[in-house]
Amino acid sequence: MLKLSKLTDYAAVVMAQIARQPEQSYAAAELAEAVNLPHPTVSKTLKMLVRAGLLISQRGVQGGYRLARPANQITASDIIAAIEGPVAMTDCSHAGGGCDLAGSCGVADNWQRVSLAIRTLLDSVTLAHLAQTTPIKLPVQLPIQSVSLAASAEG
Repeated sequence: MLKLSKLTDYAAVVMAQIARQPEQSYAAAELAEAVNLPHPTVSKTLKMLVRAGLLISQRGVQGGYRLARPANQITASDIIAAIEGPVAMTDCSHAGGGCDLAGSCGVADNWQRVSLAIRTLLDSVTLAHLAQTTPIKLPVQLPIQSVSLAASAEG
């Protein structure tokens, strides 16, 4: 089963909470209470999001956590990558990935297309979308048929 980790899910929940009132700075304990998650889990998640450049942290009386850029400029793939690493279906599906069977497996090109379609979809969903309480509208058809892959251009 393809599944995001709980930590990634929690990161999206925390980021959405911040995005709903982006002018406010949030303390970790305040966020933990607001989203009903344990404080240590929220603190760990916040540190990962700061390290990835999605949040900024400011110390002091007026300090706390804020979005590093507007919610409509942070994508679902940004949040996932901050916690999980690059979005890819297989090792050969992302830049720098490799596999001993890539030359003979016969499915690498198609896995790359699937990974690209998933990244395209995740790149089209912003934190602003995730923070909405109404369902978001997703594209009905993904453009994987017309995708030109670097491997295809070389071959």
